[in-house]
Amino acid sequence: MTCCPHCQGADRFFNQRIAAADLRDYRRHGPSGTTKRLLDALQAGGVAGLTLLDIGGGIGVIQHELRAAGVSAITGVDASRAYLALARQEAEKRGYADNVHYVHGDFVALAERIEPADIVTLDRVVCCYPDMAALMTNAAARTQRFLGLVYPRDGWWTKLGVRMLNLYPRLRGDAFRTFVHPTAAVEGIIADHKLRRIVHHEGALWQVAVFAR
Repeated sequence: MTCCPHCQGADRFFNQRIAAADLRDYRRHGPSGTTKRLLDALQAGGVAGLTLLDIGGGIGVIQHELRAAGVSAITGVDASRAYLALARQEAEKRGYADNVHYVHGDFVALAERIEPADIVTLDRVVCCYPDMAALMTNAAARTQRFLGLVYPRDGWWTKLGVRMLNLYPRLRGDAFRTFVHPTAAVEGIIADHKLRRIVHHEGALWQVAVFAR
């Protein structure tokens, strides 16, 4: 396990209580709006037989859904031990845990040890990492076919909202923070790795994008 101070904060922030609530909500309602939009876009490109690297995958919604759609092998990386435990529990319940490799820690620090995959996903993860350039460089470098993102729009309203959200961990003395990284900077790094955007949707707060090699 390798974790920076920020990721250690994420491990504490995304605890057993939050993970259990997320899993209950998923079991009742399925994937949420932006996650479902990302899944629909990826499945439209065809996923059967492909491999998946899910970075910051939480309780494994993308993993469970794409496995059901035919993905052959999965690597799930997360800084939260609680999330990884419940992702594994759900995979066992669905009968495919032997096809998943779970990694606890900071993806950027671990990236050299993680194999490339046909599909790489970061669902609401870019906003949870301080060094966006390192995160996206390593994610794009490990993408063989499709890179899927859900991350905040960089409007003034999202920046204001994030400042307010960060008051809570700051008051607690926690290292975890949320970020709004510039869209142009995120997409510039992806373009440098010869990936082109094929899907883009903007909501009020979040944007969904898929890039292809």
